[in-house]
Amino acid sequence: MVALTDELAQEAVALLKEEGTIAGVARRLNLSRSTVQNRLQRATERGLDGRLPASSIPVGQRIIGESTLYDDAGNLRQRWVKTKTERSTEDDIETIKSAFENYEGQHRIVPTPNGCLSDSLTLYPLADWHLGLYAWKEETEADWDLPTAERTIEAAMESVINCTPKSKYAVVLGGGDLLHADSPDNQIAKSKNPLDVDTRYQKVLRTACHLLVRIVDRTLANHEEVLVRILSGNHDSQSAVAVTYFLAAWYRNDPRVTIDTDPSLFFWHRFGKVMLGASHNHTVKIAQMPGLMAARRAEDWGKSRFRYVHGFHLHNASKTATEGNGCLTEIHQSPAPKDAWHFESGFVSNRSVKSITYHKELGEMSRTVRSIV
Repeated sequence: MVALTDELAQEAVALLKEEGTIAGVARRLNLSRSTVQNRLQRATERGLDGRLPASSIPVGQRIIGESTLYDDAGNLRQRWVKTKTERSTEDDIETIKSAFENYEGQHRIVPTPNGCLSDSLTLYPLADWHLGLYAWKEETEADWDLPTAERTIEAAMESVINCTPKSKYAVVLGGGDLLHADSPDNQIAKSKNPLDVDTRYQKVLRTACHLLVRIVDRTLANHEEVLVRILSGNHDSQSAVAVTYFLAAWYRNDPRVTIDTDPSLFFWHRFGKVMLGASHNHTVKIAQMPGLMAARRAEDWGKSRFRYVHGFHLHNASKTATEGNGCLTEIHQSPAPKDAWHFESGFVSNRSVKSITYHKELGEMSRTVRSIV
């Protein structure tokens, strides 16, 4: 192969100035475009096109401008070439890695606690939070809005969790009516009763999701494995579904958290000789629940000795069945105050949150209650 001479390379440069295109140069010389491109590239490398030879540019630099000085006869006397540091991909990678070296992210992995009791399970019944409910103290004897609800409920749950035994297993059970309203219409879907609601529906839904994440994370610091189930109520039949799938997405890569996406209105769970059941009880009265447990979970009923059904909806504490039916039933208090309609209708109930810990062979072993005043 004959080496390309400087003359041929300079010829290609001169013709490019005349023709303006590589195609035009190729026609003038009766050569292919690739041959002309090769000659122009070599001219650049050798500094024959008036530019600084590429081989003389320092590594990591690129040309950003040139200045030239000519004498009166038009001869080039001096050239100044301006360069700029050119970062490599490797440099950018190292910079990004350094910037995020100590960043832990928004969602931290909660360390697995030590010393948990493997033969115990704790139930956290989240009873009728009614997030988004609005109450005016002069009308209902209590001021209540979304920020107050979030702050009060979270502090109460934190207190309960701190005092709860470190059982290996935990169930976070939303008992229905997590939200006060199920849509921007601010009314109960079935009855169309208007509701006293604070702020926008989307904001309430977001607050509910984020508050539940913080509470589940807190239970993970106290228990090795956490099961979460959010039941639907008469106030939040659609919102409960949205919250459930938000949590399922949030914890999809956390092996210590199980999100139960069962769409039914009933919750059943057996732990050794302990059988748990729950429903919001707006469709079935709690007195019917022992019979449903026996009929729908006959095998678990037969293998259990201690059976408990948890109900909600009424907001006041009560136990409506005895062991004579083979199952204890209990309705839990809500942490939310009464809205105007319930206050004017004469409803009376205290407020609290709680946890209940069960031994798989001995049944209920302890409970922690935090009253809200």
